[in-house]
Amino acid sequence: MHAWVELLRLPALFTVPGDALAGAAAAGARPTPRTLVAIASSLCLYEAGMALNDWADRAEDAVDRPHRPLPSGRIRPAAALAAAGGLTAAGLALASTAGRRPLAVAGALAATVWSYDLVLKRTPAGPVAMAAARSLDLLLGGVAANGDIRRALPSALALGTHTLAVTTVSRHETQGGSPWAPLSGLATTAALAWSITHDDPTRDRQPGWDRKPGREWHAGQDRHAGGDRKPGADRQPGRDRNPGRDRRPGRDWQSGGDRQPGRAAASAANLVSLRGALAAVYAATAARPLFHAALNPSPQLTQRAVGGGIRAMIPLQAALAARSGAPVTALLTAALAPAARRFGRKVSMT
Repeated sequence: MHAWVELLRLPALFTVPGDALAGAAAAGARPTPRTLVAIASSLCLYEAGMALNDWADRAEDAVDRPHRPLPSGRIRPAAALAAAGGLTAAGLALASTAGRRPLAVAGALAATVWSYDLVLKRTPAGPVAMAAARSLDLLLGGVAANGDIRRALPSALALGTHTLAVTTVSRHETQGGSPWAPLSGLATTAALAWSITHDDPTRDRQPGWDRKPGREWHAGQDRHAGGDRKPGADRQPGRDRNPGRDRRPGRDWQSGGDRQPGRAAASAANLVSLRGALAAVYAATAARPLFHAALNPSPQLTQRAVGGGIRAMIPLQAALAARSGAPVTALLTAALAPAARRFGRKVSMT
């Protein structure tokens, strides 16, 4: 059992649910039972990639990592390949229950995983393929929740960019290398953290942000200031509709309803604070081991940098959900980080 846990790198599984959750939030949809199906499909396809990765690398691991389950003889290569095939079939079957669109995205994800492990890993296209796999996993969550996939593209690009940087560093984790890969990872981390705290895709959904100049909003009526108003139009039987009267403090008349701008402003401020805090956690989780690897690109420190980059995906997913205006989803995703860190100390993620 421990050999299979090591082969499948189970602690890394905690980085997978956030893909679908962040994808649903970025697509402007709430998580649904189909989101859970997308998460289950993603978990199967992720583990299929883990098993297939060791099967494809069994000859290389016999030299560089003889302690791994396949070269050490604890798991037969045929069993690892069968597990990869079975998990892929299970992932696609689960996605099919969510509809044709999720199945199409899951199919593209599975094809990317197999292409990476069998063909592209040692080519210049390897990191790009791995980045595409993570981006597709996020889009799978958006499609499964019936959201607008176009709105999820910026978040998918952000997650894919981080994955590209981590994968580039991982190519030197067994032999070590130059400091340029971790330095580029540091630059990528800083750029992503900055973009998360400054971009606001929820802006076009905030009440009152899309008001045209010169318009006043009165009890659900869009009236041009100084426009045509019929005599007595501001009055209703039994009620004085004179501007400035019958409005209690804290009420903002918009689109036929009364809103409290103070409460809305406080909620927006809390969301910005949450987004900034999660972006800071993401930057700290990824940057520290990358900085150490840049100073000394030894195999051990490079592996730690890769592990830190994998763990940093969780606060990154949470920050993307918060940026999309889904604080509850962000907090649920962030809650996976302690478990990933705890189990990562027992079983390596790389």
